[in-house]
Amino acid sequence: MTDSIFALIAEELGRIAADKGELLPPLTADSRFLDGDLPIDSLDLATLLVVLEQRTGQDPFRAGFRQFTTVGELAALYTVSA
Repeated sequence: MTDSIFALIAEELGRIAADKGELLPPLTADSRFLDGDLPIDSLDLATLLVVLEQRTGQDPFRAGFRQFTTVGELAALYTVSA
């Protein structure tokens, strides 16, 4: 399931970047969300999490915030909560 979550994250990040007039750089599991690798800010990240919950029906943060910094770490949270 990690591959499908990764693809979903990539799709939504592409949409978010395009909405801002930005290009999404090549995405890897090690791409960092808020450290300059991706053209997104904290509001964009919150939007991404809402879309992921809507599209997957999963909320890995239901019991509280779980730390993640990379695309791969976020994808893994959805794999664990499945």
